[in-house]
Amino acid sequence: MKAAIYGQFYHANSGTYIEELLNVLDQENIEVAIEENFLRLIDENNEIKKDFHHFETFKELDDSFDIFISVGGDGTILHSVNFIQDLDIPILGINTGRLGFLATVHKEDIRPTISKLLKNEYKISERSLLCIKTDPDVEDWCSNNFALNEIAVSRKNSTSMITIDTWLDEEYLTAYWADGLIISTPTGSTGYSLSCGGPVITPATKALVITPIAPHNLNARPLVIKDNTRITLKVSGRAEHYLVSMDSRLATLRNNTTVTIQKAPFKLKMVEFTEDTFLKTLRKKLLWGEDKRN
Repeated sequence: MKAAIYGQFYHANSGTYIEELLNVLDQENIEVAIEENFLRLIDENNEIKKDFHHFETFKELDDSFDIFISVGGDGTILHSVNFIQDLDIPILGINTGRLGFLATVHKEDIRPTISKLLKNEYKISERSLLCIKTDPDVEDWCSNNFALNEIAVSRKNSTSMITIDTWLDEEYLTAYWADGLIISTPTGSTGYSLSCGGPVITPATKALVITPIAPHNLNARPLVIKDNTRITLKVSGRAEHYLVSMDSRLATLRNNTTVTIQKAPFKLKMVEFTEDTFLKTLRKKLLWGEDKRN
């Protein structure tokens, strides 16, 4: 087995768990490559005394890897997509961050988790992604124009709302007067969209949700649509520019730039264990069913 290890940040007091992960992989004779910047972060912190420079490093991935281990929180997994893209490498998320809705493996459970991984005691949860195109083009997005959670447009440098004209498969839907608009996958339905009043969608559902951000037309409500729908947006407002976000990445576009959003032609694979199913995570992380009267 060949494993890629990636972390976006070095969370406080996470050195013990990172060291345990690397030790376990080493003991199991798993071929390991650590992302270059993450290895630098490990070196800059004094928590880890052991030298792991005998492992390979990587800047980019290829299809020789069997597993991608993300060390951090959900944001780290979202950024992991930039490395994996369409390589079909499963992601295992170890949570050293906060909520951990996608990174569901507890940092205290690293050793038994790797044991289950080697015994194939897991299943794969396939997640849809979104891709974006603009007219005129944004050059930086040519090879990295997709998102796991959501793509959103929002106002920039202004307190004034924006107008978002919206088409579904070339048929006009409406003009949203709002601070912005979120196009979310089922995976992203428990993130930004949920905080703006959108519904929770189970990961296997073939749907997307359009959720307005602070709409001024008060009858505007989240809309669930088929995931093969082609969504076209055109934004206008008092400011000359607006923001587009793809998960954690931001870009500035001029007014009246045409934005087209649709499902990506590939899916992301997430490693899921029996004790960490989506429904169990809902109850645990969102406290569903919790009641002080019980």
